[in-house]
Amino acid sequence: MSKKFQRKIENFVCEKCGMKVRGNGYTDHCPNCLWGKHVDIHPGDRESHCEGRLKPIGVELKHGKNIIMYRCEKCAHNFRVKALEEDNLDAIVKLVNE
Repeated sequence: MSKKFQRKIENFVCEKCGMKVRGNGYTDHCPNCLWGKHVDIHPGDRESHCEGRLKPIGVELKHGKNIIMYRCEKCAHNFRVKALEEDNLDAIVKLVNE
């Protein structure tokens, strides 16, 4: 079994909005539209073979930080990840109001 958290610096093109995203080793979703891809079992391990798109379905506040909730469109697995400072605040607010 892999470590629970692995830093993996990877750039990617968002499959939802087409934005070119420059990874910092902790980047796991598009900062523009907030969508992600189901590639990890534990953050950074790249051990999931699902590869479904992760739809942002909500946001919650925990210890003063925004936590984005996701559901995989392919396997329906639910995820929660911390929002990043560079994330689109309008997209986060939209999730709060849904």
